[in-house]
Amino acid sequence: MFAHIITQRQLPQACASSQPSGGLSLNCRQSSHRHLCVAIAVALSLTALQAHAAMDEQTYRELPVPDAAFEYEDYEVPQSEADTEQPANAEAGKQNRKVVSKEFIAKQAELFAECTEVQLATARLACFDKVAEQGKTPSYTTTKQPVDLAKTFQSTLSGNPQVVFVEESSTITTDSSAVAAELPQQAASSPDTQSLDTVGLTQREAKVLESVGVKQTDIEKYTPLSLSYDLDKNSERGTWTVRPYRPTYLLPLFYTFDPNLGPSSPSQDTEPFTSNDVRETELKFQLSLKTKVAEDLFDSSADLWFGYTQESHWQVYNEDNSRPFRATDYQPEIFLTQPVTADLPFGGRLRMLGAGAIHHSNGQDDPLSRSWNRAYLMAGAEWGKLSVVPRLWARVNNESSSSEDNSDIEDYMGYGDIKFLYDLPDQQSLSGTLRYNPSTNKGAAQIDYIYPLTENVNGYVQLFQGYGESIIDYNHENTSIGFGIVLNDWKGF
Repeated sequence: MFAHIITQRQLPQACASSQPSGGLSLNCRQSSHRHLCVAIAVALSLTALQAHAAMDEQTYRELPVPDAAFEYEDYEVPQSEADTEQPANAEAGKQNRKVVSKEFIAKQAELFAECTEVQLATARLACFDKVAEQGKTPSYTTTKQPVDLAKTFQSTLSGNPQVVFVEESSTITTDSSAVAAELPQQAASSPDTQSLDTVGLTQREAKVLESVGVKQTDIEKYTPLSLSYDLDKNSERGTWTVRPYRPTYLLPLFYTFDPNLGPSSPSQDTEPFTSNDVRETELKFQLSLKTKVAEDLFDSSADLWFGYTQESHWQVYNEDNSRPFRATDYQPEIFLTQPVTADLPFGGRLRMLGAGAIHHSNGQDDPLSRSWNRAYLMAGAEWGKLSVVPRLWARVNNESSSSEDNSDIEDYMGYGDIKFLYDLPDQQSLSGTLRYNPSTNKGAAQIDYIYPLTENVNGYVQLFQGYGESIIDYNHENTSIGFGIVLNDWKGF
């Protein structure tokens, strides 16, 4: 892989020339051993780098400028091959043999280089995408067509019920030399250009984006909501590959102001604990993954997903009681997403509709056993840098009321929640989850603040107040705060 930049190195001649016949000297053995160790270390490092790249949710093929031109090489067709071409395939052959000029390649490379100056991730990716559109669409993604809800409802009300999809953007078929000259002027000449939201952009970055022709709708293709659920294009990862879901974090310092020393429910006896059994300070972590099971279902852009989230509270500082796990929540779920488009008040856009089913339990025996099943409907909307995912759920009872672990859980957990994420400057973000039951005046609020520490790790602060911080505490109100880290680009919804 790095053969073109690694110089060949020879073993010291002294090691070869000074050997007695029939064996190697101790110095030579040590030298060979060191070289072997270095080789193994390099191999393991490269393997770790490849594994890290495979697990990174938002790793895109942002190629260096010289590589960016390889997709548009000049292609000359031999005359003999052209003469034998069948008339029926003449037009298709003409498209396949399209010659790209040197000027076009030079302009592409220049614009790719300018795109690298944009620091905002969504804007930079939109810039690369816009430049690539002038040639041919990358083969590793498939553009999705969202359902146009307004036109679908209109056709249904008019007596002709049908699903109407958003029309695909037309491709550019202009001569390549002309395109090279017109690339920087596209933003001014396009009649449907939407003004950029320049918040978080420098004047230079805004100028680069406008010169390439990037619109706000182009940037929205790379919003957290779009990337999380493949709303604008199918990910090159395809199906049955592990991808991030909810935030994956580690909070070494998690402090609860009022620990639950007597967990109970209407059908379960109270389990008493002392303040030494359950201490205020503990460690909390969450692991959350999802995979796409199937894509583009029902002749549409609908995708089927499976998700799994595990949240644990570990009394790691409780040396008197062997540092036990106080609570662990398991939440497997399956859900369906459908990209849609519709205008919302205050400049918002509806981007997604979905439905799913989720199981939530703690895996404990009585009297600490807690569990419930839900079916839910959800939606995804965006107002600029604010993304919102509301859910409405209904409990699915599979047990009699007398044998339920927590028959009154809806009084505290409500009938839905709202998740939100707001992107702040400098790769920071503010997110959270809100729940409320108006009939009982009970609910909860969790606020998460993320800020960058290194290239791959972000600092994370979590604040919670209300009921149901874990399922064992569904009917216990408390306030807690935690400090730790969250994996980069694993913000999730």
